[in-house]
Amino acid sequence: MAWLVLILSGVLEAVWATALGASNGFKRKIPTFIFIASMGISMAGLAYAMTELPTGTSYAVWVGIGAVLTAVLAVLRKQERLSVARTALLTALIGCVIGLKAVS
Repeated sequence: MAWLVLILSGVLEAVWATALGASNGFKRKIPTFIFIASMGISMAGLAYAMTELPTGTSYAVWVGIGAVLTAVLAVLRKQERLSVARTALLTALIGCVIGLKAVS
């Protein structure tokens, strides 16, 4: 159960990071609300996962999922370009997250 909560919390990290960028310095209300809500839920999920999983592994998996999904969302929203190098590095990051899960 802790792994599932951790994965969902990582997804919410991408949501709050994207909403933070869209909030325009907290000037736009809806993205600001989404940022605050998703960040709180994401942090609570991370805290829960850390009660059953090692702290370092939990944090690395949470950040990895959030970073990859945030980058993918930026590409899908045409805010960033996807290069061969970026694709390779994001793939490596996904591999590292899977590796951490495998050895934990």
